Amino acid sequence: MLINACICDYFLKYNKSSVVNPYGIDTSITLCYPYGMKTAISISDDIFRKIEKYAKEHNYSRSEVFAAAVQEFFKKRESQKLLDDLNKAYSVMESPEEKTIIKKGKKYYSRKVLKEKY
Repeated sequence: MLINACICDYFLKYNKSSVVNPYGIDTSITLCYPYGMKTAISISDDIFRKIEKYAKEHNYSRSEVFAAAVQEFFKKRESQKLLDDLNKAYSVMESPEEKTIIKKGKKYYSRKVLKEKY
């Protein structure tokens, strides 16, 4: 935290103009935020009350509740994309050559592996 404050003080003292990085974020503003990006969103009053209630009951800040919700959203999207990719990959019919290889593999497995004693 102290290092961040020193960077902010130095930046604000010696760099009078804003510096825009390649990602479009004005570093003269974001350098002084110690914990992450701030943003504003619009939500209904009902959702806000639910978030406020949940945050108080579980001793979280509203920001923590929103951050957890967004992370969960991205995890679900990632899982759905993986499932869609798997379904797409397995929806393709096997070629005759692949069927022959699978059949030979099953025969080999039943002869060699299943007959071994452990």
